[in-house]
Amino acid sequence: MINQSDLPFRLLTRRHGATLTYTQMLEPHKLLNDRDYLDFHLRDLQFCQDGYDDLGMLGRPVVVQLCGNDPEIVVKAGRQVQGLCDAIDLNLGCPQDHAREGHYGAYLLGQKDWPLIEQIVSQLSHSLSVPISAKLRLCSPSALTSELGTRIAASGASWITLHARHVNARRRRAGSADLGAVKALKDTLGGSHAGVRVVSNGNVGTWDHIVRNREETGADGMMVGESILGNPCIFENKTPDPVLISLEYLDLCRRYPETVTIANIRTHVRHFVEYQCARRPWYPHFRAALNHSRTIDEIDALLRGRVVKWRGKAGAVVRGEDGRADDDRDNEKSGESDDLGDLFLIQ
Repeated sequence: MINQSDLPFRLLTRRHGATLTYTQMLEPHKLLNDRDYLDFHLRDLQFCQDGYDDLGMLGRPVVVQLCGNDPEIVVKAGRQVQGLCDAIDLNLGCPQDHAREGHYGAYLLGQKDWPLIEQIVSQLSHSLSVPISAKLRLCSPSALTSELGTRIAASGASWITLHARHVNARRRRAGSADLGAVKALKDTLGGSHAGVRVVSNGNVGTWDHIVRNREETGADGMMVGESILGNPCIFENKTPDPVLISLEYLDLCRRYPETVTIANIRTHVRHFVEYQCARRPWYPHFRAALNHSRTIDEIDALLRGRVVKWRGKAGAVVRGEDGRADDDRDNEKSGESDDLGDLFLIQ
């Protein structure tokens, strides 16, 4: 979720049913050595210091996600943000090339690095005033995952999130997640560390998937990441009109302009529209126009003007008696579907 979990987006998902949000993965060295980087992320967290923003919207609980392989550096970084968050998560799931090159994230899951993981979790839990969690992927072989989870729990983690896929930098969501591994971790911790919660991540694209996932795994929570980029209302069991949800997000960006960049705003709006309209003939024109938009007002005008016209709504979003936008029914009639990835917010 690099550059995807800005404050306006987190507030949007909280408004629409998510009960807990995570920041993007923050780099400890930058928090300690790059003042602009630290100030940017402190601003992001400070607006909801008392749990709510200035209009009473829930911005907390929020979890700050850290990466790294140096216990001392990770702890020092945690101290920079612990007063503005409700927990700190150690990312042991990032599969991207930069994580491999820096030897952190999912590239710490090999057995030779388990003592290091235990040391980081232990020092975090003993040094900071907020709970510590960890997110990991499947070990290799998969059967080792529950053993590592037990060791992480014994080191002081309050909960563990399992994205039940193996590390793959090129195809991060290749194949179905192994929900049996989530259940195995839940069952294992239920016997030895009953107080440590398990959160399931993977195989979720709709509300029905969330329900089935929890039934199959017995997990205490569901984490939703990339699919929520397209549908931030997934925890409400609804699909919003892409123009309306985009405009709602833009209003939040206007309220907190110092917490988000125009590039990130464009990316979020693209996800909202792409989720339902990627196969429309006008979508490439929308992408091009969006990429040339330089301000929130220009994106707003694009949505209210050309996008509404391209969708044939005569200047308004038309909904049927069932409350759904016309594009939703069009998708059902045409048999269109989206290839959805993993998700990130906890319900």
